[in-house]
Amino acid sequence: MCRAPAVVSQAYSGQHLCAKHLDRSVRKKVGRELRKQLSINKPTTVLVAISGGKDSAVLLSMLVDLIGNRPDVRIVAGCVDEGIEGYRPPSIVAAASLCDMLGVEFITTSFDDQDFLAMDEVTASLDAILERNPEAPRLPCSYCGVFRRQGINALADMVQADVVALGHNLDDMAQTVLMNLTAGEVERSRRLAPHTDRPAEGLAPRIVPLRWIPEQEVHLVALHRNLPIHNEVCPNAEGALRWRMRDVVATLEADRPGTRHGLVRSLDAIRAMTPPSDLRTDAIGTCERCGSLSSRAVCKACEMRDLVGVK
Repeated sequence: MCRAPAVVSQAYSGQHLCAKHLDRSVRKKVGRELRKQLSINKPTTVLVAISGGKDSAVLLSMLVDLIGNRPDVRIVAGCVDEGIEGYRPPSIVAAASLCDMLGVEFITTSFDDQDFLAMDEVTASLDAILERNPEAPRLPCSYCGVFRRQGINALADMVQADVVALGHNLDDMAQTVLMNLTAGEVERSRRLAPHTDRPAEGLAPRIVPLRWIPEQEVHLVALHRNLPIHNEVCPNAEGALRWRMRDVVATLEADRPGTRHGLVRSLDAIRAMTPPSDLRTDAIGTCERCGSLSSRAVCKACEMRDLVGVK
């Protein structure tokens, strides 16, 4: 592309890009996905779920670049504090610094605010939880994922968000598709974001503008833009299925470049087999205990509350 030294060699495309041209390429891809996933025809509030990590930092920076100057768009960044000492506090500092740098409104909530048990307490109580109920999930991520989704919903409600932007990159999406396919959960894959064509009544639809950007390239763009990030792995991540799928997808990609793109394209192909009108999620009810939207009488979060002993 130019005479500057390359920072990345894209085996899947054959291109060698310097930092400047990589940034330009990523921005172009994100802009294309944003036009597909987000239709702005009225004043719109976009909640960007940020964690302090590279993915959400690049997502927020790109959204500010692409739509931040529009008078009909309000961008708010929101972070959920799961209660993981030594990991979440410094990442919240990074997230707040990023918002200061970009001039974006920043809000937070915590598991405690949502009447969930902090993850450090859940992790410490797992043996007792399993002793009371041997069928309970054995890994912290199972609890954290449910509580975190509720936290993001709460943040969206706080600002009356019209849409929630998530920082899932290409590797994340490929891993999720593979996990669902190996478990035979095709319907679960069809429900993955983006939710542009099939919003659930009462829930802000999710968009994933980074879905075609490899994790390595996201990291390089974060470094090029000098974004404040907390580049650490959650201490509870190792042992989770996704952790193992990371290695599987990385090995497949190394053996056959383009595998990640193929997995995500397979998801799009599955969706294309069903008319958009049939993919629309029907109106759902509310949990009889906490009042949150749920397709069941008692939502998954309340079931998890029971398991960890929170009433």
